Amino acid sequence: MNVAFFLIPKKDIVYLKETATMRQALERMEYHSYSAVPLINGEGKYVGTITEGDLLWKLKNTPGLTFFNTQDIFLNEVEQHVQNLPVTIDAQMEDLISRAVEQNFVPVVDDQQIFIGIVRRREMIEYYSKQSENNLARINSTTK
Repeated sequence: MNVAFFLIPKKDIVYLKETATMRQALERMEYHSYSAVPLINGEGKYVGTITEGDLLWKLKNTPGLTFFNTQDIFLNEVEQHVQNLPVTIDAQMEDLISRAVEQNFVPVVDDQQIFIGIVRRREMIEYYSKQSENNLARINSTTK
């Protein structure tokens, strides 16, 4: 089992460029009901994850900033309070699982740090739950 088994490719997920505005982030997060999205730079490299909390803290701590002028603030100006560390596509499952304990999703990068997708905690839990159920069923069938 490897990271690629769980990978949701970049083309199938929501992410933002760090040159997007706070307003764009807020609207995209609201539309998709996400509380966090990956950020990439102009070269396609993963640079972090922006969260609702990051946006809220920026709004709170910036005098004169309101929802109506969030289109003037770029995401690379918003401090990220949580470091959502990526794994590489060839990472060990232990690395993936240890990150998923702390994060709803784990960003995945290639060996050049180019963002290639995410692994969601939900899919990992569903997979291991199904494996556990299958193992239990196998044990029950052999004890009858």
